[in-house]
Amino acid sequence: MELIIVGVNHHTAPIALREKVAFTPDKIATALKHLVNDQDLSELAILSTCNRTELYAVKPQLDPNGIVDWLAEYHQLPKDELADSIYVHQGKAAISHVMRVAIGLDSMVLGEPQILGQLKDSFRLAQASGVMGSDLNRLSQQTYRVAKHVRSTTSIGENPVSVASTAVVLASQLFADISTCNALLIGAGETSELVGKHLRGAGISNITIANRSLANAESLAEVLDGQAVSLNDLAAHLDTTDILISSTASDIPILGKGTVERAIKARRHKPIFMVDLAVPRDIEPEVNELADVYLYSMDDLQAIIADNLNSRADAAKDAELQIELAVDQFLKDAKSLDATDTLVKFRKSNETIKTKELEKALKSLKKGDDPESVLKVFASQLTNKLIHIPSVQIKQATIDERHDVLDAVEQLFQLDNDEQPDP
Repeated sequence: MELIIVGVNHHTAPIALREKVAFTPDKIATALKHLVNDQDLSELAILSTCNRTELYAVKPQLDPNGIVDWLAEYHQLPKDELADSIYVHQGKAAISHVMRVAIGLDSMVLGEPQILGQLKDSFRLAQASGVMGSDLNRLSQQTYRVAKHVRSTTSIGENPVSVASTAVVLASQLFADISTCNALLIGAGETSELVGKHLRGAGISNITIANRSLANAESLAEVLDGQAVSLNDLAAHLDTTDILISSTASDIPILGKGTVERAIKARRHKPIFMVDLAVPRDIEPEVNELADVYLYSMDDLQAIIADNLNSRADAAKDAELQIELAVDQFLKDAKSLDATDTLVKFRKSNETIKTKELEKALKSLKKGDDPESVLKVFASQLTNKLIHIPSVQIKQATIDERHDVLDAVEQLFQLDNDEQPDP
């Protein structure tokens, strides 16, 4: 398999350049056919996400510079603008790279799972566009198997490594059934939206958004299917809140110890889980002194995330070993397939010779020729035809002093073995 990968990613290129070389979903199918025809490729797939654009091309003795030129021309970019950001992987390194990408080892967030789905989409689109053949198909299937095995045998994706997901996981550890909890988000920005989506994913249906701008709170409430309230009404909603996550740009604390203490009394000391994602902090640190309040700051979450990343890093080492074994097995299987193809050709060639000689012998028998003579001629002619081409090649190898060929013939046909085994 002659696989070449040409690409840019978040390690090699700034977002401004990644945007320029990205392929929108509606244009990939056309780009696939255009590049296949331009470079006369055997097979092709294109993976394009916000963090990477990679072209997986199959063709014997392919020059990657042609793909780089095409990429620059297609996106109307000077080639020099790509020069420092482009990377090329070939052969075994390319196969390993595809598997590393699928598992999330090459992602901005180590072990993130979304990239596997994106990779599957890219192969499906290549298949639908008629530019994906047996080599990429085998690679994709082996890659999916490795990714599944790594995720089932390591902790590469078990521990959350984002602020939003970590906050929700911590909350689920406090409450027996998080789906029954009432959640209150303070702030209506991107962080609150991301946290809200994670809360929804955890099964929480009752989400309230409090914000200085009621209009912004209502916009986010529509996205999360929640309810919006003014920040001025925050205290009135605390006594029914189980989970509170705050993320605003306020210069001063929004929630003080006294307000929280009154809410705890009204709740009859039913616990409140709080996460302060703001810097400066939205919640007074003294709130953490109250019984039945579990307050986590951004530093607390970052410490947990750091531990989780260390855990993923350890899992990544195991994943790398699994990838190495998988790549070796893939290449071994590919060689086996190559041998099968050669054997099929070898057998077909000899079967053709046998069929022709047999037809001659049968015609002679039908004419009434002596069967013994016919068989002798048949055996002689068949032997001569079978060894003719090898004999010519052996003579030429002797003239060219190709001792490697002569040794291979000796070994292949076991010519040093006086007792030839039965077929």
